[in-house]
Amino acid sequence: MRWSGGLAVAGLLLAGCGGGPGGGGGKISNDKIVLAVLNDQSGIYADTSGRRSVEAVKMAVADFKAKYGDKAVTDKIEVLSADHQNKPEIANSKAQELYDRQHADVILDVPTSSAAFAVATTAKNKKKVFIDVGAASTELEGKQCNKYTFHYGYNSYMLAHSTGAEVTKDGGKSWYIVYPDYAFGQDMQKTFSTAIKEAGGTVVKTDPTPFPNDNFSTFLLKAPGLNPKPKVLGTMHAGGDLVNLVKQYNEYKLRDKGVDLAVGLLVISDIHSLGPDALAGTRYTDMWYWNLDGTARTWADKFQAKAGVRPTSNMAGNYSAALQYLEAVQRGGSDKSDEVVKQLEGHKFDDVFARHATIRAKDHLLLHDAYLGQVKPASEVKEPWDYVKVLKTIPAAEAFQPQPDPSCSL
Repeated sequence: MRWSGGLAVAGLLLAGCGGGPGGGGGKISNDKIVLAVLNDQSGIYADTSGRRSVEAVKMAVADFKAKYGDKAVTDKIEVLSADHQNKPEIANSKAQELYDRQHADVILDVPTSSAAFAVATTAKNKKKVFIDVGAASTELEGKQCNKYTFHYGYNSYMLAHSTGAEVTKDGGKSWYIVYPDYAFGQDMQKTFSTAIKEAGGTVVKTDPTPFPNDNFSTFLLKAPGLNPKPKVLGTMHAGGDLVNLVKQYNEYKLRDKGVDLAVGLLVISDIHSLGPDALAGTRYTDMWYWNLDGTARTWADKFQAKAGVRPTSNMAGNYSAALQYLEAVQRGGSDKSDEVVKQLEGHKFDDVFARHATIRAKDHLLLHDAYLGQVKPASEVKEPWDYVKVLKTIPAAEAFQPQPDPSCSL
């Protein structure tokens, strides 16, 4: 891997069999398409997405080339990557460098909502496409929305109105919510509190925690002593923060003290790090699971052969986002941002990741099926990485906000 100016050139130019409609015709800027993956490659979200999402995007490019061959819109597609370190100021500078100096046509992924907001602003100002997969804040299709930004994977509404509501209806009527003190956590706390109350529950207390953080003892020890004592500790953390919190939750034996655990955002890499028994019985909502069906598993097998692990939902989401971007360029015959936006808006599709999917034109939110899952105990795990039982499919029409946020104006 070659590093230049802080950017990793993660994929070489991937040549096809010949020029397509845009080849040499001036419709493809700089005579190539450049996809850039901007995410956390060294911190708490590195296992959730990180460098393996770059591999997923390279797979999308290869599949696109295989599908179209010499009819592809161009025979030159490049994949770049950069590490934003979960810091909005770094995300902003990297995004500017990718768009301006590296000639990126689209930036993908960008976990950490505060970083995603920074990139969305840059994309708007530079009139460049940004497809966010890794951030959860609903503000990306609300106050922070813009013509060039698409929210692709999941959001806090999806998580709260399935996990929060389901756990509450099943007896978890009182909650103590702890959340990382930045945009993602703040949005999760708000949406989960609303969903819990709508389901007939109460939120006893909410507490912000430092981000990132490796010691949650102050908050965990407080939980059993709250008045009234909460039935559920709801953690809105993710990645490395979540792993640390769950370890300490188990060390303090809070479940034995009558405080159950609910996880706002859980991915399979977290379960793998902790071991399934650490989370056995935990219900959560995800946007995809590698062993969901034959289609998902076939792709997951190909991914594992390249990356050495089973893919998280974020990795599959980045594959899909890259593929749908390339398909939009193919349909429009151009990588000009306004034409790509036109092709994406209102587009309906089904692929490996997104089922019954529509990119809603009014706010650029991807609507697709979601899944309520439950972590298996180790005794029920029959093969490596198959840690989850899918309890039910949440149809696209129910999984996300039914109407666009009125504060969004594209």
